[in-house]
Amino acid sequence: MTITLITGTSTGIGLQVAVQAAQAGHTVVATMRDLGKADALRSAASDAGVTVDIRQLDVTDAASIASCIEATVATHGAIDALINNAGSGHVGTIEQEGLDAVRDVMEVNFFGVVATTRAAMPHLRASKGRVLTVSSVGGIVGQPFNEAYCAAKFAVEGFMEAFAPVAATVGVRVSLVEPGAVSSDFVANVGVDVPAMVAAAGAYGPALASYIARTTAAFSPAAAQTPAGAAAAIVELLLAETPAVRIQTSDGARAFVGRKLADLDGSAVFSETIGWVS
Repeated sequence: MTITLITGTSTGIGLQVAVQAAQAGHTVVATMRDLGKADALRSAASDAGVTVDIRQLDVTDAASIASCIEATVATHGAIDALINNAGSGHVGTIEQEGLDAVRDVMEVNFFGVVATTRAAMPHLRASKGRVLTVSSVGGIVGQPFNEAYCAAKFAVEGFMEAFAPVAATVGVRVSLVEPGAVSSDFVANVGVDVPAMVAAAGAYGPALASYIARTTAAFSPAAAQTPAGAAAAIVELLLAETPAVRIQTSDGARAFVGRKLADLDGSAVFSETIGWVS
């Protein structure tokens, strides 16, 4: 029996990973910051004919992390896999937002990953388990009006890439997962009032309006990968006997990341992303 703890399972990719991992035979501990948002996961699990153990975990709260991990081990006896999925989107540019906003993004998307991984590692060492961290193509390619978000995801990528060989020496496999656009209500998910934000953007207003129009279209169901599709790639990685250190969840994500990794002078990426804001 494999005990898999997943953060950020109230919606989207995390919810789908929880259900699909349970369908694959894992005992799933599905966590979220607000248990008041658990009904969607309960319904999806019921529809799929599986059971998941839903628990509260706020990745920005050390006591919450410790309590959840201790309770999971007390109930299930071990943790065999940790899937760091919790995170939050953010749109903004540094001249127009305070450093506190940037710190908040880093706290959720980077330090939350680090803190949860740190707390789980003694148990993962004992089980010779694995850590899967959901990053983003935004952890490889810097994107307009995503300075803070991309900084956090770049940090996640650097941390996990550096940690992977160290963890391997004690029997723990570390992997990064890089989805591209996943179909969602992009504007609602990043919590912005678009007209108000564009009106307040001053000299950046035209660029911001172009970025939001382009990105809303990219995240539409007609253009983007589904949460279930992204989750299937994550569960396949979870089940792999020898998991890769890094995967992308779609052909579009692989192409996007590939352009960056081959772009030694930055011109290819800049030429592409400036088109998003022009």
